[in-house]
Amino acid sequence: MRKFAILMPLVIGLSGCATEPYGNFVSSASSPAGFNESLVADTMKQLVALYPPASTRFDLDQPTSDDPFGRALVESLRAHGYAITELKPTAAKNTNQSAAPLILHYVLDEPVSTNLYRITVLVGPESITRAYLMKNNTIAPAGAWVRREQ
Repeated sequence: MRKFAILMPLVIGLSGCATEPYGNFVSSASSPAGFNESLVADTMKQLVALYPPASTRFDLDQPTSDDPFGRALVESLRAHGYAITELKPTAAKNTNQSAAPLILHYVLDEPVSTNLYRITVLVGPESITRAYLMKNNTIAPAGAWVRREQ
């Protein structure tokens, strides 16, 4: 019990240090030309296979204004026929819409000191994840998509 009492404030303190849990955590300086476009194209193939365009609405509940991957993803979602609402902190959500939108988040990150990257797209309670390998300034999938269903 005493150990728990000592560790609990540390855990609470560390959780307060975390910033936005979603977004692009890859340094734009470390990514080659075409990096974001390649990842978005591959991500879109998987999203189209799982969520039919023209009948799926997404609420992107994170900012993308300073994120090249996020901006490319939003443009690609719209080009493929998805209805997408972007985060507008001052706007109230419209609750009088016929079909409920799916909340969409993404995380693009890279483990420290590796040439691996990972994209995770969360759609409602489900997620899809894929790892990528960077070799000779070219990004390629390092495995299959993994889907976690609720």
